[in-house]
Amino acid sequence: MADAPLPLDEARARLCALATAVGETELVPLAQLADRILSAPVHATADLPAVDCSAMDGYALRHADLAAGARLQVVGTALAGAPWAGAVGSRECVRITTGAALPAGADTVVIQEDVVRQGDAIALAVQAPAPGANVRRAGEDVARGALLLPAGRRLGAIEIGVLATLGLAQARVRRRVRVALFASGDELRPPGTALGPGQIHDSNRYVLGAMLARLGAEVRDLGILPDRPEALRAAFRDAAAAADLVLSCGGASVGEADYALEILRELGEVTFWKVAIKPGKPFICGRLGAALACGLPGNPVSALVTFHQLVVPLIRRLQGADDAEPLRLSARTSAPLRRNRSRLELLRARMESAAAELRVTPDAQQSSAAFAALARCNAFILVPAGSGDIAAGEWVEVLPFDELL
Repeated sequence: MADAPLPLDEARARLCALATAVGETELVPLAQLADRILSAPVHATADLPAVDCSAMDGYALRHADLAAGARLQVVGTALAGAPWAGAVGSRECVRITTGAALPAGADTVVIQEDVVRQGDAIALAVQAPAPGANVRRAGEDVARGALLLPAGRRLGAIEIGVLATLGLAQARVRRRVRVALFASGDELRPPGTALGPGQIHDSNRYVLGAMLARLGAEVRDLGILPDRPEALRAAFRDAAAAADLVLSCGGASVGEADYALEILRELGEVTFWKVAIKPGKPFICGRLGAALACGLPGNPVSALVTFHQLVVPLIRRLQGADDAEPLRLSARTSAPLRRNRSRLELLRARMESAAAELRVTPDAQQSSAAFAALARCNAFILVPAGSGDIAAGEWVEVLPFDELL
């Protein structure tokens, strides 16, 4: 294993190549399906809509009866859930509401605003609509047997609505990916506690825990561990026994109190260490028995960036998810940007629409320890490694903050 930093794309590919989607599945009711991953495709069990029905409130009739000045007799009412059982004859119509089944004999619906009601009869007040107007045909939305949701689809509000429309009360999904999470550092204290000299509040576990929850992972939080090899060794062993992924935060570099790298090498294997990005260079990828292991840097922004750029794609691979690739946009930078000679840099920035184009402004604070600056931002500017500055007004690639952030 070489210790030279890997380019981000190569590191991501090597990390994801280690992952195999979890095989266990379970049946889960609709109300608990948010962010779960389908394990098998879903096909339509019936036509949607099941029968021809009205798309508007109005009158169902035969288009051939819409001669100029014709009066049609209202012979019944069709409601959604209460269809009219008769058949529409010559110069007859049926009052109909949106979603109601089209009566036999009718082929068109005239909306109620386009007629004049005269007792039990109607007359057309405007030009006749086209034949078949305002009618939703059976199977128009979905035909029986059509593929609706592929295996690997992450279930959101729309997908759950599709399942409910089909009448399905549950769906078979992959079990949740199990992630063991802990932070290490003698300086860390839980939020809500008083700080002593040199101490800081732990934010990383809460940031990562929130993103893991949105990914639909099952998180086992092991808390804050001291910078003691024996404590870290025990935590890694314990975590690997029950998790698909062990996620440590802090101790990934080579300082005097950084032990994650040597312990992962001792207990398992390290696939690579260090990624050519800023912030986030000291990132560890490896295995602990059957579990995968990732060691994130302790600086809050570095932890967030490496998790977002490397661990999120890994978890999606473990989930067997078919999530779309992150959206990237082009925008004009409002300020000059200095390139890092050896690393891709992700600059925190604010993107806005101006004069029919996108403009992006890097935040003044880019320290990897300054987390609060992220609250002012909504995107990363991707500044490739190299020499020479990028002038204000030039086009740059931008990665908008997604739903995880």
